[in-house]
Amino acid sequence: MTTVIRLGETAPAVPVRLTGEQVRRLAATGLVEVRPGPAAGIWLVRADRRVGAARVGDIDLYVTPKVPIDRLLFLAGYARDPKGWHAQAVPMASHDELVSAFAEALWRQVDRGTRPGLIQGYLATDATSSVLRGRLRETQQLSRWLGSPLPLEVRYDEFTVDIPENRILATALDQLLRMPGVGPQARRMLRHLAGRFTGVTRLRPGEPLPHWRPSRLNTRLQPALRLAELVLAGRSVETAEGVVAVNGLMLDMARVFEEFLTVALRERIEGRYGGRVVAQEIGYLDHGRRIPIRPDLTWRRSGQPLAVIDAKYKREVPASDAYQMLAYCTAYGLARGHLVYVTGDDAPVRHVVGDARTEIVCHSLDLDQPPNDLLRSVDELADEISRSGTAVVGEFR
Repeated sequence: MTTVIRLGETAPAVPVRLTGEQVRRLAATGLVEVRPGPAAGIWLVRADRRVGAARVGDIDLYVTPKVPIDRLLFLAGYARDPKGWHAQAVPMASHDELVSAFAEALWRQVDRGTRPGLIQGYLATDATSSVLRGRLRETQQLSRWLGSPLPLEVRYDEFTVDIPENRILATALDQLLRMPGVGPQARRMLRHLAGRFTGVTRLRPGEPLPHWRPSRLNTRLQPALRLAELVLAGRSVETAEGVVAVNGLMLDMARVFEEFLTVALRERIEGRYGGRVVAQEIGYLDHGRRIPIRPDLTWRRSGQPLAVIDAKYKREVPASDAYQMLAYCTAYGLARGHLVYVTGDDAPVRHVVGDARTEIVCHSLDLDQPPNDLLRSVDELADEISRSGTAVVGEFR
């Protein structure tokens, strides 16, 4: 019998009756927090910032995000393809579950992209053959066959449908078919579309996604590929005990927000004000380079740091965030640092730190806004950050 657990993102814990084995498996995934409840066999389960749905053994876990599903799809998709996401959006007003929304979005995009047929490409293939095809792999020939004329170790290019793009799409379709929360119509369509990928190798669990490049050949598949990559990102979870198989789609909202903000700010700051916006740049707080720091975003021009920005997927402003930003400003010799939170449309809150004359600016972004309004808010944020780009310690504008 399947145990169904429904939670809200960062909502209060829910009491659930679980066996010891269920508790062990669920806790090992790290997807939720599990602690003893008020009675024997009752456990309190709470979700933090991982949202979506997952099947862990005989447990179906659902975590509803705070932001609307269509907004979450926009945030995640924009971070992967900022120029094309608007035209690729699928209406999601009828969905209140993340997996069902992804299932519909994916099958519609895959159907649209593969209706004319699967794209093909050349794939380098290593094989043992009785005839020379392509070119001889001399090192393998000598080491394996000790100078024998036959068989031959060869490498040749094969024109085939078994290419990275099709492998990613086929695996994502199969993955969604194993997930909880996929409705009957979407399941029928996914199964029908999976049949189009005959002769395409599915990726094994834990296998990294093969590399593909946008090109004229795969233009019609690019929207589906971006969605498929998101689906496959949640198929396993690394734990201290190894890899726990998770049939589902669980997105880390903190990472989604950070990736969206990184891409959106980079586009605007570099496009309008020049320089380079670097994500996760490693620096050092001390001259001995023994205390590393890594801001989410560092804006530089000609090697000179102009601003540091940290994305914080939270509504409060804890003191620890301010201490962290103060360390960044100290290390880079900046008068201002920028923290970006997910709150309402509030004016930036500014904290001036004593004699150090350092200002920490706490901005807010309302993720409930429609996409165009949200991007306009990012424009305003980029303008505000640029105004501090020429400030040095001790100089406020």
